[in-house]
Amino acid sequence: MNNAKIIIIGAGLSGLMMAYLLQKKGFEVIILEAESRIGGRIETLTGSNGATMEMGATCFSKPHQNLIALLEGFKIPYFKQHTQGISFFETMSFVPPQKFEISDSEESSFRIVGGTAKLIEKLVEKIGIQNIKTDTKVTTIKEVDNYLEVTDYKGIKYTAEKVISTLPPHLLVQTIKFEPNLPDYIQQLAKKTHTWMGESIKFAVEYASPFWRENNYSGALYSQASIIQEMYDHSTADNSGFALKGFLNGGTYTMSKDERQEKVILQLIKLFGNEAENYIEYHEKIWREEPLTFFPYEQLVMGHENNGHTDYKTPFLNNKLYISGSETASQNPGYMEGAIVAAKNIVSQF
Repeated sequence: MNNAKIIIIGAGLSGLMMAYLLQKKGFEVIILEAESRIGGRIETLTGSNGATMEMGATCFSKPHQNLIALLEGFKIPYFKQHTQGISFFETMSFVPPQKFEISDSEESSFRIVGGTAKLIEKLVEKIGIQNIKTDTKVTTIKEVDNYLEVTDYKGIKYTAEKVISTLPPHLLVQTIKFEPNLPDYIQQLAKKTHTWMGESIKFAVEYASPFWRENNYSGALYSQASIIQEMYDHSTADNSGFALKGFLNGGTYTMSKDERQEKVILQLIKLFGNEAENYIEYHEKIWREEPLTFFPYEQLVMGHENNGHTDYKTPFLNNKLYISGSETASQNPGYMEGAIVAAKNIVSQF
């Protein structure tokens, strides 16, 4: 039996932030993470040409003050997203895309130097890797007297006075058994709560040089007609690695990777010319194929539906279980800022 004062389920940004803040208050904390990888929906790939490409959380803006304060406190630098040059807006496949330029007066987006994973690495350093157990998928949470017993898929049991879940609520109620059961109203709410990133397909294409910039293109695209729905320049802060990155049409998950890749490159050639064909590597991440992140909905759930719902603010199982994570945040739910806000909200109750 493994004993701890507080167990946090999930080693994404929210869970790590929670552990960091609770440790600062003097609590003994252990994080149980189902994946072999730490970071949750933050995943940075480093390409062969040095480009750092985000398959999960990426950008933030000035209103995300909790995230900015954390980065500045950790001395993690960030930089303005490149937007200079001509951008594209595509309404129909048989109509040439509209061209426009993004004004400097518009609110800037920012990215973390070296990739979003730098924030995860710093939090792990602060918390201590010895306090994070990976490859530990929780299957049961049982109330036993004045504590909770948590069992993982290997049958290993952990006990704690308090348990905090940072899993997407829908994933939580669909994959973990509770004894006694959670109230029916919270189960139904969780099943109707949108999982951020769940339906997303993110892609990145590495290049040896930023040929689009050299031709006065920003690398930005917004499309209602093609496989790429949204795209941005994703070159590094020091301009040592170059890539285009964005979101694909979610319905294309039924295609093979090769089919998606072919369509992406053809769309880039159509936009930027034959130089787009000379890429180094294509990367993608289909989040709906990550069973430890996303569980298919039983009914239609809209984007951000029930994110930040007030019913998530109340603890369960006689005030021993807390449902938290980015989807439950009162501000900016579903984003990195929301993950930090959710963590702060929970820690304030301890």
